[in-house]
Amino acid sequence: MKIRRHIIITISIIATCFAISSCSVGKKYTRPDLNLPATFRDSTIILTADSLTLPWQTFFKDTILIGHIQTALERNKDVIIALKTVEQMELHYKQAKLNLLPILDLDVGATRTWLSKNSLNGSLSEQFIGTPYMDDYTATLRLSWEADIWGKAKMHKEGALANYFRQKENLSALKTRIIVQVAKAYYNLLALDEQLSVAQQNVTLADRTLEMIRVQYNSSLVTSVGLEQAVAQKKTAELLVPLAKQQIEIQENALSILCGYYPEKIERAGHLEDAMPDVLLATGVPAELISRRSDVKASEYSLVSANANTGLAKAAMYPSFSLTPSIGTNSFKFNSWFDLPGSVIKTVGANLTQPIFRKKSLRTAYEIAEIEQGKTAEQFKQVVLNAVGEVSDALATINYAQERLALISDKTNALKKATNDVILLYKNGMAMYLEVITAQNNSLQNDLEAISIQKNKLDAITELYRALGGGTEE
Repeated sequence: MKIRRHIIITISIIATCFAISSCSVGKKYTRPDLNLPATFRDSTIILTADSLTLPWQTFFKDTILIGHIQTALERNKDVIIALKTVEQMELHYKQAKLNLLPILDLDVGATRTWLSKNSLNGSLSEQFIGTPYMDDYTATLRLSWEADIWGKAKMHKEGALANYFRQKENLSALKTRIIVQVAKAYYNLLALDEQLSVAQQNVTLADRTLEMIRVQYNSSLVTSVGLEQAVAQKKTAELLVPLAKQQIEIQENALSILCGYYPEKIERAGHLEDAMPDVLLATGVPAELISRRSDVKASEYSLVSANANTGLAKAAMYPSFSLTPSIGTNSFKFNSWFDLPGSVIKTVGANLTQPIFRKKSLRTAYEIAEIEQGKTAEQFKQVVLNAVGEVSDALATINYAQERLALISDKTNALKKATNDVILLYKNGMAMYLEVITAQNNSLQNDLEAISIQKNKLDAITELYRALGGGTEE
């Protein structure tokens, strides 16, 4: 009857703990009010949902670039490290899911103690046991279970899950950043190739001009000043050649490392104009689309985790209830260690712990957690603010780069005509040699600027794709 009574009392206590375990002192997470604008600033480019969800393999049209990006995503060391971190967060989450389960330990031990002969126990033990020492053999199965009265296990689980998803989003953001870096590096190589080609073409043109002026110098039609000016103009074009080759090699080294290789030559083909994505991010999508961005989602998961930590800090100030039953065997002789039921030892423990005076450490920890949650909320808002700004920046760059390309196209046509005309006039003695040199120099600078604007537009389109959450499959 006594055993049955004890069982009923124990079951009642456990049932009561489960009944009140639904109580939770933490607040449910709610997203802060972001007050997002309805549209992006001065948006004249149409952003379609289809273009935003394009995988990077479809968005980029250059097959060689696609191969480089795939290699970087597989071999880049930062990506590999981030994958390991995701695995760690997954293990933390799996562990947090087990917090409601009890702890079960098996403790097996044997001790031999030589007691003092001058002590009461020592003088009597040898008379009863027949040995100058006393043995103690123990095997105990000990269970410990804390009732989740305030929902601490749930908050641990929520926090661990938020951290896991935050790290996954960080991985996605890293992959997106790697994709953009590879694309920009590749575009930069194409631009440098074109700049090298322009420089070499201008060297050839300057060489022809120099020969023409040298003929006239030999005929005493121009002075040595004109000849030296032509030589200087040729050297100006020649100086661009080694500079472009140097920059190409440095960019190839950087892209090789980004792809997980030691520095080597990078395969590429085509021109900047050919690399322009077919699908233009076409206007007027609400700014809420930035919620697809991995860094925005990761920042919000940080806020969810901070909310859970605040709840845990508050729960630490409330009482906790735990049960610690144990059963085992104990004997002072090895041969009777497991004689049942004589060697059986049983204990039942129930503990109610209420923190009373901890030098205000628990209250301080809770207040710190609240402040940290507030900081994380502001950081989340700042990430969203930056995201909207990045989209607006990219849109502005694309808009004005397109205007500049149209203007520089007209300028290129005018300079080509001016260069051809001034050479004809010079041959017929109707123009000065300085006009020829000036026209060639202006044409060189214009061609280099056109390449820079073209690359600027490509970079901006790539940045816009990233800024709106494109780039990865996750």
